[in-house]
Amino acid sequence: MKVYDLEQPRFRGMPLDANHKPTGYSYIVHRKHRDVEIKGPTRTGASGLLLMSEHSGTHIDALNHQALNHRLYGGIELNSEMETPYGITTLGVEKVDPIVTRGVLLDLARFKSVESLPKSYKVTSEELQQCCLAANIAIRTGDVVLVRTGYGKFWKDEATYLEAAGVSVGGARWLASMGVRAVGADNMSFEVDDGLSDPEMGVQAPCHVVLIVENGIYIIENLNLEELASDKVSEFLFVCSPLKLIGATGSPVRPLALTEYPR
Repeated sequence: MKVYDLEQPRFRGMPLDANHKPTGYSYIVHRKHRDVEIKGPTRTGASGLLLMSEHSGTHIDALNHQALNHRLYGGIELNSEMETPYGITTLGVEKVDPIVTRGVLLDLARFKSVESLPKSYKVTSEELQQCCLAANIAIRTGDVVLVRTGYGKFWKDEATYLEAAGVSVGGARWLASMGVRAVGADNMSFEVDDGLSDPEMGVQAPCHVVLIVENGIYIIENLNLEELASDKVSEFLFVCSPLKLIGATGSPVRPLALTEYPR
């Protein structure tokens, strides 16, 4: 098998969603080898402190991450006892089973014959379906569908990365109708986070409502899909397992795509 690493590297100054910047990302080495004086054979150890939002870098959204009118997926109504300072007591990321299933890459940038889609472009359901036809791909129940906009290559350029294209609410509804287990993209929010309310639904980030709240579909964000696209891989075994962070609304992940090797 050839293994494709779909995680973006985490580093100080990496792109962050405005909603999660107060926490951001920081790794500090607080225990250093050179803090210990060498006196004969001397073993030393180093360790650090990691401070980050669970929604920074490549991560998965848990089902308690989004609510509509204070109701989670399944119609669960939130109350003060469920939202504690130490986690939300229902639908936390620790409930997400390891994902090992068929993965599909819909390379919209290649389909459109561009390096990357236009800034803030919203991919329609029709375009997703046409991309499937062009690549001779049939989406099946339980699949994980990854959408490439071409913005993964800009991971070290926050200003450009945050202007990425994404999937439209119509595209999200179509993917949900196909019975997928999870979706993901090489951008910050899967959809276009333009700060505007959807005219039909009346809320911002409508794809999150459609996918998470209405259908219980996980979203994986900030994927690195460049190597998959370069090798023209469209189907693979997808492996992704979140950390068991009790009550958390998401988790960092290191997704893998496995294919027959060599191709």
